[in-house]
Amino acid sequence: MSRVAVTGLGAIAPHGDDHEALFAALMRGESALRPVFPELPKPAIAALAAFDETRWFTKLQLAGVDRVSQIAVAAADLAMRDAAASSTCEPERIGVYSGCGMGGGAALEAAYRGARVPPLTIPAFMPNAPASHVAMRNQARGPVLTYSVACASSAVAIAEAAKAIASGEVDLAIAGGSEALIVPGVVVAWQAMQTLASFTPERAAQAIKPFASDRSGFALGEGAAFLILESEERAQRRGAKVHAFLSGWGTTCDATHLTKPDLKGQARALQAALSRAGLAASDIGYCNAHGTATRIGDAVERNALAEVWGDDLETLRVSSTKALHGHLLGAAGALESLITVLALERGRLPPNAHCASVDPDCRLDLVLDNGTTASHLKHAITNSFAFGGTNCVLLFSRA
Repeated sequence: MSRVAVTGLGAIAPHGDDHEALFAALMRGESALRPVFPELPKPAIAALAAFDETRWFTKLQLAGVDRVSQIAVAAADLAMRDAAASSTCEPERIGVYSGCGMGGGAALEAAYRGARVPPLTIPAFMPNAPASHVAMRNQARGPVLTYSVACASSAVAIAEAAKAIASGEVDLAIAGGSEALIVPGVVVAWQAMQTLASFTPERAAQAIKPFASDRSGFALGEGAAFLILESEERAQRRGAKVHAFLSGWGTTCDATHLTKPDLKGQARALQAALSRAGLAASDIGYCNAHGTATRIGDAVERNALAEVWGDDLETLRVSSTKALHGHLLGAAGALESLITVLALERGRLPPNAHCASVDPDCRLDLVLDNGTTASHLKHAITNSFAFGGTNCVLLFSRA
């Protein structure tokens, strides 16, 4: 079966829309977290994406298009440009596989708070709107599918796209996801769950501390990221640059609890990705962890890695980039996949920022320094473990 090649990368992220600059900022340990919504009773921080919608839409086109769809269109367009793939495939052989956790937050917030509900509210906030807009913009007439699996949404979308490429169902897949939920109502709802990090105003940018002894939760981020996937043979025929190969993937469900993570479910996903790639745990040099900086989540993820890696755990470098770009929920897996691909391509590892003291229950070989090089890195994974119990692990290999 043909290897699945990653030939295009595109992102609209808290660190910008140039994936080279984005990766450089992460390597420097720059945090995009800032205070938001000072009118709320409780202080909040988030990582907002700087985005100029006029680069992709006219004023007329923006009617009924929520921010979540706008940034999806832009990120997918950047990925297609990077792959130089716009005119290389029949429309019927192009698929869109997109993850979105909650849909158009801005449209929903406006409907709830406004005196008049805009007539295009429903098509603006429906979770499949981003995929549909990406399809229309790229004339993709193959499968156009949306995966809404909370924090694993876009990772699952990429895994399903890889299956479609490997089986020959499509020739080219636009795979990723988007999320734009930084609105007061959503922030207050997450605060009510007590999963968001506590912070002092002067340390807001450093509030997220994955695997640290003083971690207290995550902060929301927004953005979109897409990968262009095609077979290795097709990429070679058209002379495309291959950023990396998507060698393995594993998707499982805990089937135990809606919000409490399960070690066994995560371990099964990790093992499934290794098995699909035909690799041993010791072959993997880096893990971009789910690492939400919650008390229970980080410890369970560490133990799931230990369950699969065993004595080889000390050979695995680990970091959670959520410390710098926030938790993008449905788009998290896609952005973190893009970052993992760049880590492989560059032979450099982004830091696990703001971790001054590692929790003894989270003993891992964390990347604690900025600018860490890993020139011999050949394989890397990225984890997405979601509310609802869905676990998805993607395994990338250096091209």
